[in-house]
Amino acid sequence: MEREKTPTAADLQRFDKQYSETGLFRKIGKFARRAGCKTVYYVLVLYYTLMDPKTPARYKTTIAGALGYFILPFDFLPDLLPGAGMVDDWGALLAAVAYVATAITPEIKAKAKAKLADWFGSYSEADLGDLK
Repeated sequence: MEREKTPTAADLQRFDKQYSETGLFRKIGKFARRAGCKTVYYVLVLYYTLMDPKTPARYKTTIAGALGYFILPFDFLPDLLPGAGMVDDWGALLAAVAYVATAITPEIKAKAKAKLADWFGSYSEADLGDLK
């Protein structure tokens, strides 16, 4: 069985043209509950990192690519597949977070957590994975 490779920053940049703020929030609204608190948190962290004027341009392109891939209606694994549909999206998000980690500030995480609380109500820090 062939193992899927983790996308690189260059892989993600191919999708930066698909990114739009409207498309991102539409996708989150549609899939938030199914995607889960952790996935939405990672998306929000990337979004706020993208919007931060201090984030280097090389990171912004990768973030836009990952978020663009996230909002694409056609994926390698369609999002409607139960259990497996978000796996490829999750891989793109993780790769982007790992690549831009030095640009993710405590203030960005706080903004993401505040928005997450608006959408999900209460949540546990344990729900956020390693990016607390």
